[in-house]
Amino acid sequence: MFRLLDRRKQAKIKWLQDPSESNVDRLNNVRREANRHFRNKKKEYLKAKLEDLETNSKIKNTSDLYRGIIDSKKGYQLRTNIVKGDLVPDSHTILASWRNHFSQLLNVHGVNDVRHTEIHTAEPFVPEPSAFEDELAIEKLGSHKSTGTDQITAELIKAGGRTIRNVIHKLISIWNKEELPGVQGVDRCTYL
Repeated sequence: MFRLLDRRKQAKIKWLQDPSESNVDRLNNVRREANRHFRNKKKEYLKAKLEDLETNSKIKNTSDLYRGIIDSKKGYQLRTNIVKGDLVPDSHTILASWRNHFSQLLNVHGVNDVRHTEIHTAEPFVPEPSAFEDELAIEKLGSHKSTGTDQITAELIKAGGRTIRNVIHKLISIWNKEELPGVQGVDRCTYL
């Protein structure tokens, strides 16, 4: 393949240096041969991709099947190696430029005291539900529904009375605080 490209390039250089009839014919022949070669390679590639999609369809490998369909719909995506407005020749230079960019971005020397900086998250602040809201949610649980992963039915929670509702409220408050209480804070274990 590279030999063919070199031949085409050499034929074009000869034609540019000497635009004689023989050089024009030679350039056209080499171009025709190169185009035929690349057209055949493209046909082979597409045939292999279609066979791969067909195989994925037959063995019911849907994730690879749909990924292949999406890739074929997108077509050829030209990769541009432009980082911050400069054309970058190879992958090592690209990695080095990104490494440099992020080291400058993340190594901030101006912040002295990190404890006083505010941390913003994508999660909105949701206040902890009250015991009354927990009780309303338990009352809204549908009866005669299938259990979740914990295998506890809604009827069991509703029939548990005040004790179960208090335990659920404590669990929700522990979940929201993301801290487990110490051993001395637990009075007794309640098994469901």
